[in-house]
Order: sequence, then C-alpha cells, then structure tokens
Amino acid sequence: MTTWPILSVVTFLPVLGALVIYLSRGEDEAAKRNSRWIALWTTLVTFAVSLILVWRFDPAQPDFQFVEKASWVASGITYHMGVDGISLPFVILTTALMPFCIIASWKSVTMRVREYMMAFLLLETLMVGTFSALDLMLFYLFFEGGLIPMFLIIGVWGGPRRVYASFKFFLYTLLGSVLMLLAIMALYWNAGTTDIPTLMHTAVPRSLQTWAWLAFFASFAVKMPMWPVHTWLPDAHVEAPTAGSVILAAILLKMGGYGFLRFSLPMFPLASHDFAPLIFSLSVIAIIYTSLVALMQEDIKKLIAYSSVAHMGFVTMGIFAGTTQGVAGGVFQMVSHGIVSGALFLCVGIVYDRMHTREITAYGGLVNRMPLYALVFMVFTMANVGLPGTSGFVGEFMTLIGTFKVSIPTATFAATGVILSAAYALWLYRKVVFGALTKPSLASIKDLTFRESLTLFPLVALTILFGVYPKPVLDMSAASVQQLVNNYNTAVTAVKAAALVVQ
Repeated sequence: MTTWPILSVVTFLPVLGALVIYLSRGEDEAAKRNSRWIALWTTLVTFAVSLILVWRFDPAQPDFQFVEKASWVASGITYHMGVDGISLPFVILTTALMPFCIIASWKSVTMRVREYMMAFLLLETLMVGTFSALDLMLFYLFFEGGLIPMFLIIGVWGGPRRVYASFKFFLYTLLGSVLMLLAIMALYWNAGTTDIPTLMHTAVPRSLQTWAWLAFFASFAVKMPMWPVHTWLPDAHVEAPTAGSVILAAILLKMGGYGFLRFSLPMFPLASHDFAPLIFSLSVIAIIYTSLVALMQEDIKKLIAYSSVAHMGFVTMGIFAGTTQGVAGGVFQMVSHGIVSGALFLCVGIVYDRMHTREITAYGGLVNRMPLYALVFMVFTMANVGLPGTSGFVGEFMTLIGTFKVSIPTATFAATGVILSAAYALWLYRKVVFGALTKPSLASIKDLTFRESLTLFPLVALTILFGVYPKPVLDMSAASVQQLVNNYNTAVTAVKAAALVVQ
C-alpha cells in the first residue's frame, strides 16, 4: 500500500470514467442512462478510494503525506503530489460531494447527458489535483483547468443568460490568474524551483514578497470571491444548473481560501502580516454589505450566493488573523460551508424542478405539502445562520475568537454578520415554507422523492455531526495548522526583532 500511487489514482480515476462515457456513443435513452450510471459509479469508487487516504493519514504528522514525485518537465518542474492536514479535508469534500451532484442531475439534465457527465468527471480530476499538487506549475494547470468544464457546464446547461454568466465567470477568474502566473515565474527565477515544499522553506526577499503576495491575492480573491470582485458569483449561480451551483459554492470557492493557506501565509509571511489590515477591512465589508444585499434579493439562488460571499468573509478574516484558532476555524468553516451551501442549492433545485421558478414570491406554505422538505431545509437554514449544534456555528465561532486576539474592532463588526445572516435566512425560510398555502400552482406539489432524500439526508447528518462533534476535521488539520501558524509567527517576530535592533 505504501508504494501504491493512491493520490494519482484518486485524481485521475474520474478521467477514466469520462473516457468510458466517451467511448459509449449514442444519444438514445439507453446511452443517457448508461452515462449516468457510469458517472455515478466512477464518483462512488473515487470517494471510496479517497477514504483510504483518511484511514492511512497520520494526523500527528504536519508534513506532506502520500507523496509522489517524478520528473516531468525540464528545469526543475516535477510531477509532485501530496496532501497534509490542510489539503486532505478538501480532497475528501470534493470526492464526497460529486456523487450527490450526479444524483441531483439524474432527472433535470436531459440533453447532452454524455457531455454533461464527462464535464463533471473532468472537473473532479482538476479539483482534486488542485488540492494535491505540490509543484507550482502543476498547481496552476489544475487550478486554471477547472475553469474549462465549469465554463461549459454554465454555458451549455445553464439558464437563459447562461452565455453572459459563463463568460463573466471565465474572464474574472482568468484575469486574476494571469497575475499569479507572473508571480510563479518570479518565484522560479528567485529560487530556481517551482517545488512548493521547497519554496515554503525558502526566504523570499521582502520586495518580492509584496508583489508576489498581491499577484496571488488577485487570483485567490476573485476565486473566493472577496468584495469587491464578487460580482461574477451571483450571475454564475443563478444561471448554473443545480449541480453546477453545488460544486461552485462547495469546492471552487474554497480554492481561493486554500491558496491563501498554501501560498500567502507560508511563502509571504511578512507581506501577509503587512496586508492583514486590508484583508480585515475587505472581510468586514463583505460580511456586512453582502448580507444586506442578500436581504433585498427576490431570487432564492441569488440570496444564497450573496450569503456565500458573506461566509467567505469569516474565512479570510480567520486565516489572516494568523492565530491557531483563526486558521483552524477558517479550514473548518470552508468544509462546513461546502456541505451547507451545497445542500441549500440542492434544496433550491428540488423546488425549481417542480415549479421552474426561483422567485421567492412564487412560494409560501410549502410545509403543508412538503413537511419532510421543510424539515431538511430548516436544518440547513439554521446551519447557514450559525446555530449552535450545527457545523456552521463552529467555524464562525473559531474565526471570531482567533480574530478577537488580533483585532477587537474587526471581530466586533464581523459578529454583526451573524445577526444579519439570521435576518435574511429566516426571512427566506418564512416566505417559502411557512404561511397558508394560497397559490393554486402549489396545491399539487409533491414532497421529497427517494432519490432526493438520498442526496439530502447524508448532508443533514454531516451538518449535525460536525456541529456536535467537530473533532474529526479539527484533529485532521491540527498539526499542519499549528506548524503553519508557528512558521508564520516566527518569521514576523524575527523581522520585528531585527527592526528594534536597527533602531
């Protein structure tokens, strides 16, 4: 088992499934059914294999594990893969959510089913590769490659304004990433390597740190997305098919936060410390402003999209606080948000499949016809608010504690976001679920089917489990987070000490 390239298997197994779908040509019903089943079994097997990573992972070891390294391109660029306690939770989150996306698309996607399933399987490979790559060029290829299948998923299977939304998504994210490519080239010229573990222990000159930090920030801020470069997200969410929205919110947004943890803090600690007040300001604006914008939305998907921007504000705030609780809370919040936001978009997709509208005013009194749906939707709404006992509470609470140690005003203003999230989330739930069932169009609406229950109940269980018992995620990342924070604080303290000596 120790010599088995398990990370490569987990990463590229979905490509094999996509290839099988491609070879099974045809557009008749049998071919569509076969494509769905091949995609489902591929994602399930990939998830099962990824669980071996959890089983064999040593949480007490902060360094990279399951490392694979092979010569690839000349000049020191290698095929280098590995995971630590920070990246492994995102690998598992990706492989765990993909089967739910396939099941959620079972009935709703009826045209170009083969291409749709192939796009999702290729996207899974690129997402897992992003979290596993230990070479900057390899990371960049996976990171940017994910744009292509998502661009197609939105542009081909999306809503009426899908072309506009897909191009906006593509151009925003590509523009930021071009600057990151320039920074990668500068790091290579400085250190003579693109190996991430080597660069994490290489002293980058102060001037280069500043410019490289800004270049990486441009890419990751758009990906998160942070205010004010968040405007592509609501359009992309509204136009994307249900499964596309799930992956966008649950995984693709987390690549930005992961980038801050993997590159900004360990490689550019001094620049991260200098720019922390900027991040705090942008995070607080995101939390408060986008929460207020969410209150004004008439489209359910748009409201949840803006709430995602607000919740990611807690993540960036916690990460750049540079404290153990802040960084660990940021990791946990991203995992929790991946589960909860993905589930919320699945809930929206369920009523959209029945009514073909996402307008809040089109609903009301659903509890009378869909009691099971109302219960499930309530659990995820409470988690979105950050109710104690749900996973949403743990991450937000830890990021606030971690930030409070560094900046009391930032934590105080951010805490108002908890109140605002309760305002828009509970308002949405009341308008959609409670009240009298007066609209004739809703009189015959059906409750959750077995297939829909299969996608939602495991997510309900995880939301409550991680709310009551967050230890598995926190323990998995604890050693790596502690090492990251220690190295960051050591670098910052050394510079402060040197400045005092000079004075």
